[in-house]
Amino acid sequence: MDESEDVPKDFIKLKSEKLSVDEVSELVISPCCGAVSLFIGTTRNNFEGKKVIHLEYEAYMSMAETEIRKICRDVRQKWPSVKHIAVHHRLGVVPVTEASVIIAVSSPHRAESLEAVMYCINTLKASVPIWKKEIYEDEYSWKENKECFWANSGKKLNS
Repeated sequence: MDESEDVPKDFIKLKSEKLSVDEVSELVISPCCGAVSLFIGTTRNNFEGKKVIHLEYEAYMSMAETEIRKICRDVRQKWPSVKHIAVHHRLGVVPVTEASVIIAVSSPHRAESLEAVMYCINTLKASVPIWKKEIYEDEYSWKENKECFWANSGKKLNS
């Protein structure tokens, strides 16, 4: 690939199918980058002593995609050397051990890509309208991200 053709790209996908670490990491590989950093968020089998059966995710799709694009723009301002960014989030049912979110970032050196991946996941959890429901053996619970700005506004929504 000619390096001039390797323009920075953002790959954003919200989907109900199983996520692929290989697919996401391959999207961000670049001949001018020596680092690809990944974050993979998976469903664990427990929460506060309760057995988790699976998670279910819902999203306000157009707004979620817009907010993820903003995160990518912010990353490029904070770390100008970042080449490609991929953010894939699963919707619907996510069984235990499967990925809910995969974020990959490429850059010439590791520091920028590692910092950018951490920024991406923390900001995604704080600002992107994706909601998680934990399904336990005998109950379920919609989870509130403590990082989420609207969760800390002091206002309670009617249930």
